[in-house]
Amino acid sequence: MSAALDITDASWDAEVLKSPIPVLVDFWAPWCGPCKAMGPYIDKLAEEYDGRLKVVKLNTQDNAEVPSQYGITAIPTLVIIKDGEVAGQLVGQQKYAALKEAVTPHL
Repeated sequence: MSAALDITDASWDAEVLKSPIPVLVDFWAPWCGPCKAMGPYIDKLAEEYDGRLKVVKLNTQDNAEVPSQYGITAIPTLVIIKDGEVAGQLVGQQKYAALKEAVTPHL
């Protein structure tokens, strides 16, 4: 079981845009090898920053509306949302240190 919360297009506003803490969104799909490879890093971030950073996963295969709104054309894409606005973005497979470096300034 993932430490990150699975969300959908329908739960986007409530879980991400209205979150009182910054949110790291993992745009992924089940067929994406690099997405799967990053899964343990995403879970580790969710556990390490619990209470300070919300970590969610949005399956782009089953939810096309939000990725389209945010111009997500490649996966994995990680977007940091703070106060309902995009505060940062990483595209492609990343090392854990790069993920930490990207989210830390927004906590």
